[in-house]
Amino acid sequence: EPRCRQQLRHLQDSAGIAARLPPRLEGRWVSTGCEVRPGPEFLTRSYLFYTNRLFKALQFYYWDPSCRDPSYSLVIKGKLRLRQPSWITRGATEADYHLHKVGIVFHSQKAMREVASWINQTSGEGCRGFLPAGRSWAPGALYEVLSAKTERDCTAALGFAMHELSLVRVERHFQPLLQPQQSGSRLVEELYLGDIHTDWGERLHYRPTGYQRPLQSALHHVHPCPACGIISRADEHHPPILPARAALPMQLSGSWVSTHCEVRPAVLFLTRYFTFHGNNHTWEGHYYHYSDPLCRQPTFTIYASGHYSQGIPSSKVRGGTELAFKVTQARVTPMDQVTVVMLNSSEAGSCGLAGSWSAGVEQDITPTNGCLALGIKLPHTEYELFKTEQDTQERSLLYIGERPTDGSSPDSPDKRPTSYQAPLVQCAAASEEFSNYISLKYVGRKDANGIEALKPLPVAFLLFIALLFLRWD
Repeated sequence: EPRCRQQLRHLQDSAGIAARLPPRLEGRWVSTGCEVRPGPEFLTRSYLFYTNRLFKALQFYYWDPSCRDPSYSLVIKGKLRLRQPSWITRGATEADYHLHKVGIVFHSQKAMREVASWINQTSGEGCRGFLPAGRSWAPGALYEVLSAKTERDCTAALGFAMHELSLVRVERHFQPLLQPQQSGSRLVEELYLGDIHTDWGERLHYRPTGYQRPLQSALHHVHPCPACGIISRADEHHPPILPARAALPMQLSGSWVSTHCEVRPAVLFLTRYFTFHGNNHTWEGHYYHYSDPLCRQPTFTIYASGHYSQGIPSSKVRGGTELAFKVTQARVTPMDQVTVVMLNSSEAGSCGLAGSWSAGVEQDITPTNGCLALGIKLPHTEYELFKTEQDTQERSLLYIGERPTDGSSPDSPDKRPTSYQAPLVQCAAASEEFSNYISLKYVGRKDANGIEALKPLPVAFLLFIALLFLRWD
């Protein structure tokens, strides 16, 4: 339990993270493991940015969630121009990109047949004869699916878009050396690119406001990282085959906490902290929301609890477990004046006791069946996807399904996620379970007279909050 507190405090101190604006992208950036995108799609990425703004991005797609059985690789060439800091996603830089060409290399006859049929079914005239029927698979052959010169683009059938390049953030921090005989630390650089829409139909024109799992610098990455070297040495003809890993049974019991300040689409910054009680299938979760990308300026905290179902293996996302979560109780603590004003001006009976909210004071919202202003409905069931893994440092990780990009809730089985959020790390085992509430102190700033003064939020954020709560009928 002290480890959970320590981890949350460490995140609030933002763990020595520095983010340059504008970011420096030159060099190679690689996935640190097998990534899952909505669909599900399983892939690894290796992106190379040159000093003259050109880039060459490799995306390797697989049949399996361990990234051991490649289906095809994409080679993406183009140019990227960094623009201004994003006023929607604080801490990010907006960018314009232009694709010059995209090529595909198939790694089996099966992959070639499948992709050819997608392209022939869904593409316009220019792509119909992309691969003549009956053409046999030639290992190493590169087929062009997009060319700026000939204005041909057959990528839509693959659900392919590079909008992830339109939102960029680079973070640097130092990883302490783990070996007892070594002292000091090692530089780690992470590249956050825009998120991929959870709805396949939307991803081709979605402009990201959140991030996907970060790539790490091929030179400066977390150690150990068996996948990093394999991916950085790979090319489109020799896709990375990641080391086999033992499948772990789903072990939910215990306490789990965020490893990073997390960003959600529509610009929420938060850290999460959960405890699962396996003996009676109850759970409790703390969601700490912030207004900044380092999770230093708290806005509000939600505590929720309820119970969950027995898990069953997912038929859709191999390696995942399907669960249903029932949320029966919730409490909210506003942490800044903006949230207090918003909650106090919400409709009577829609969010706790109207007009009675004050900063740093928790209120039960169960009697009002949730809180309309914060989008919380009670009681409420969510259809979830979970997976547990061990990282290279033998820590247990918990992946919970990615939230729908449109801000809705996975409240029906057909909205169950097919990809995951950033992992939580286990900070207490089942035997150490506890349920006392970790409260992150209400942070006020004292003004010249020693009176608590609230740090004003940027106008853009206030405007955004105002827009967020304009309800369109």
